[in-house]
Amino acid sequence: MGKMNTNIALTLPTETIERRSLLEMDLSQLGDFMQELNQPRFRARQIWEWIYKRYVGDFEAMTNLPKALRARLAEIATVSPLQPIAQMVSHNRDTLKTLFQLPDGQTIEAVLMLYDQRRTLCISSQAGCAMGCVFCATAQGGLARNLTTGEIVAQVLYFARYLADPSLPPDTDVERPTHVTNIVLMGMGEPLHNYNNVWKALRRLTDPEAFGLGARHITLSTVGLVPMIDRMADEGLQVGLAVSLHAPNDELRTQLTPINKAYPVDELLAAVRRYIAKTNRRVTFEYALMAGVNDSPELAQEMAHKLQGILCHVNLIPLNPVPDSPFQPTSDEETERFAQILRNAGIPTTIRLRRGIEINAGCGQLRRAVAASANWRRLHKTPIGENGEAQSNFSPGAEPFGEQVAPKA
Repeated sequence: MGKMNTNIALTLPTETIERRSLLEMDLSQLGDFMQELNQPRFRARQIWEWIYKRYVGDFEAMTNLPKALRARLAEIATVSPLQPIAQMVSHNRDTLKTLFQLPDGQTIEAVLMLYDQRRTLCISSQAGCAMGCVFCATAQGGLARNLTTGEIVAQVLYFARYLADPSLPPDTDVERPTHVTNIVLMGMGEPLHNYNNVWKALRRLTDPEAFGLGARHITLSTVGLVPMIDRMADEGLQVGLAVSLHAPNDELRTQLTPINKAYPVDELLAAVRRYIAKTNRRVTFEYALMAGVNDSPELAQEMAHKLQGILCHVNLIPLNPVPDSPFQPTSDEETERFAQILRNAGIPTTIRLRRGIEINAGCGQLRRAVAASANWRRLHKTPIGENGEAQSNFSPGAEPFGEQVAPKA
């Protein structure tokens, strides 16, 4: 694989007045905020429409608001808490990954994946992750904090704005204007470890009066927090459930995903059966195949036996490898053999298309690369620019934040 270039503009913390994030408010709370500003409550509905139906991120563009109100909101409030600081496009332009900085300096990732009929977003639920999966780039840094409801929703609105406006860079393999068709909570973090904020975000994203995406077009992925799976079964929202299994027995799964110590395989599968019984919805089991670790025919047979009688589908995932990690992806031949064993046992099985491997598209990988570059900058005393931003590049001569296309592998 050729050398990869990434441009970074990390904004340093500054002493500023904290502005109110409108994405943290529901419509009623936004109405209260308008009244605090001596404005009629109907202004809240106008702003709501601008944010969730037209994806506007700038108060000045909200042209049916009085000019004085727009100016005041620009001083004391913000639409989005996210600042894009690094972005990469895959060579064939079907994957766009963005690293965002949050107001407190934490960073998160989100990915737009373009298919023939779908525009799928993979979004984050936490800054970091506490689950400790040994093959995951995010887990290597631990958990910094949960994302707020607004920070989760903001990731979707950012890409919705991009898809709706053909003038926005970068150029990707999609005809715009278009819209978000699917959302998967498979980015940084464990969604069920941030349960309340995630579900508030999901209700906002599925509310016909807000973003309005059908719940069946959203999938939540969990490493297997059993009490939260039981709780999710009672939510009444038809969001899809995906369970990251990665091994069919406790000995191996505990090595790969330490949370298995608390919720062993049989206990997890029992929770999945309860979930299906309550919701009548099929569950997806995700299985990241790692060469010489969890890809043997014997493990495929054991997994097929464990999943018998469960209304499920298995999605085999070619691992996006972390640099210098001992965990590497299974070959295409071995992946197909594993899949065929499951299919022969009557388990519906697909192999996920590998997307963006050359742009650090795996969970937490671009964030890790940016952090490594930031460490390089500190070691080499890269100066701070006049605009208060610390400029850093993976390769000499790169321009400030903008479109980057990864080279062919």
